[in-house]
Amino acid sequence: MFKSKLQQYFIAGLLVWLPLVITVWVLMWLLGMLDGIFVSILATIEAVVPGLTGMAQAVMKIPGIGVLALGLLILLTGTLAANIVGQWWIRQWDALMARIPVVRSIYSSVKQVSDTLFSGSGKAFSKALLVQYPRHGSWTVAFLTGHPGGEVARHLPGAHVSVYVPTTPNPTSGFFLMMARDDVIELDMTVDEALKYIISMGVVVPPEHVGNLSRKGAMAGKPLPQAAQAPAAAPAAPPAHPEKTE
Repeated sequence: MFKSKLQQYFIAGLLVWLPLVITVWVLMWLLGMLDGIFVSILATIEAVVPGLTGMAQAVMKIPGIGVLALGLLILLTGTLAANIVGQWWIRQWDALMARIPVVRSIYSSVKQVSDTLFSGSGKAFSKALLVQYPRHGSWTVAFLTGHPGGEVARHLPGAHVSVYVPTTPNPTSGFFLMMARDDVIELDMTVDEALKYIISMGVVVPPEHVGNLSRKGAMAGKPLPQAAQAPAAAPAAPPAHPEKTE
């Protein structure tokens, strides 16, 4: 009995400390990474302007200065990009990157993906889906990323959707699939809830949204709707001169 109670208390304490420790570890890792980027930038500045060596060494000793400096740099860049002058400079930079043989392939691909994911008008990861993968009868949670286009769409019979199937517990890696629209079920849960469900390997079950019909898709468990049908024809107008009845 005492051993069972001791084990129960130990597990309860572990459940309290484990999320906090992992959160602190992730934040410290991000802080170290951002500080490392900032130190690399300062080292480059020192190589170009040797007179700033003393000031750079003093700045490096301030904890968290890398996070603050990079955050301000990103905010300043976004502010400049929001006006006409900044957009002109961005177009010039994109044109320069497009002239470099190897860099242009990587730069253009990353730019297209980032514009799709972070743009306000982007539709990537807009819906959580339930699909059969890797075989019929096995189900997993996926995300809608768009629709096939170009030559790929011409070779696919019927309506298809582009789907990203993440891996567990690391959702940043996964598989890109093109599936028939009728084989995809839209879930009535947010993308954040679906990510928590995937990362926790099914332990953290999202709550049911009872009666929520106003979300972008259909109800939970319903397949994605087909393309909108043409509106019903308007009723025929009465004749201009109706015949008189006796």
